[in-house]
Amino acid sequence: MGSNPTPSATSSVLDVVVPCSRSSAGAATPAVHGEESTIEIGDVVRGGRVLVTGGSGTIGARIVDRVLDLGAEVVRVFGRDETKQFYQRQRHHNRRELRFLIGDVRDRDRVDRAMENIDLVFHCAALKHVESGEYNPFEATLTNIIGTQNVIDACLARGVSTMILTSSDKAANPTNVMGASKLLAEKLVTAATNYRGAHETTFASVRFGNVLGSRGSALELFAGQISAGGPLTITDPSMTRFVMSTDRAVELCLKAAGMAHGGEVFVFKMPVARLGDLVSAAIEVFAPLFGRDPGSIEVHPIESRPGESVYEELMTEFESQRAVDTGDMYAVLPSIDTGRHLEEMYGHADPVQIGPYRSDGHQVMDRAEIVDLLRTTVATELRS
Repeated sequence: MGSNPTPSATSSVLDVVVPCSRSSAGAATPAVHGEESTIEIGDVVRGGRVLVTGGSGTIGARIVDRVLDLGAEVVRVFGRDETKQFYQRQRHHNRRELRFLIGDVRDRDRVDRAMENIDLVFHCAALKHVESGEYNPFEATLTNIIGTQNVIDACLARGVSTMILTSSDKAANPTNVMGASKLLAEKLVTAATNYRGAHETTFASVRFGNVLGSRGSALELFAGQISAGGPLTITDPSMTRFVMSTDRAVELCLKAAGMAHGGEVFVFKMPVARLGDLVSAAIEVFAPLFGRDPGSIEVHPIESRPGESVYEELMTEFESQRAVDTGDMYAVLPSIDTGRHLEEMYGHADPVQIGPYRSDGHQVMDRAEIVDLLRTTVATELRS
């Protein structure tokens, strides 16, 4: 998101400000637009058996925390990073309902075995960095596309009740490999509704933008540069980005799991920040935490990275023609024929105004609002 990484130690820079150990997801941030859904999030997972692929990543780990808090009977963390799983296990050393499985979504047999007796799947495993995808397109294909199909097949074979794919704003009008692979992953999930036959698995996707504080995010890179005394590097300060807290993203993922009827892509409503304002706010928030004078941090322009765009798009104009407003999310209904049940289920919802949902087409947060959001993000991490 407009900044190139600087060399750093093995540990995350945000760990200096925000310790890694956290035991719960905390409370959700209030909705940005619309009314809250009546879905009771606890009912989605209480007493159930949950599998989270990529369960040690930023979103996956927080989903794990949340479903444990909500009373899931069994929670399985599936992923290939044994180091992350080690530290995650230390944080949850007394949770007997938690299981850790080493595996890769590219391995169909391993995914199938992990899915045994599971009710709900959050598929978070993915290659997500734009630049990496541009230089390694087939690796993104193997994980984001073939891996997603493996998860779908395992869900059908094992009789899973609901599968939710976590997707990205990059999937809307993709301009890079990562976005194209995530769009195809969404299409695979939607199409699964058509060929599931007698299986009753509900398949749906959720699409959101930048999650503040996630590992490898621009905010983490900014914090690292600020801790070193600068300079802080950005591309175009006028770039706009959708932003969201981790807790809010997790709450909406769980809400989507309760709302899904099959084939939808849920698009989260998110506030918009201008990159220049985000940089300025990050300096104000992080510089004092690292013992730096905010006025001493210089900002240097750099060239855009391969595949980077000046704005983000969460929903295309074509998608808006078949989307409905559910309150704090839009539900994009399938473009293929999946039967009339979706039209009946969403018949009460208001249609979305025709047009793309883009970050450059909405009012941006002012700098003070961004500062408050960053401080809230840091404070939430410290409490958890």
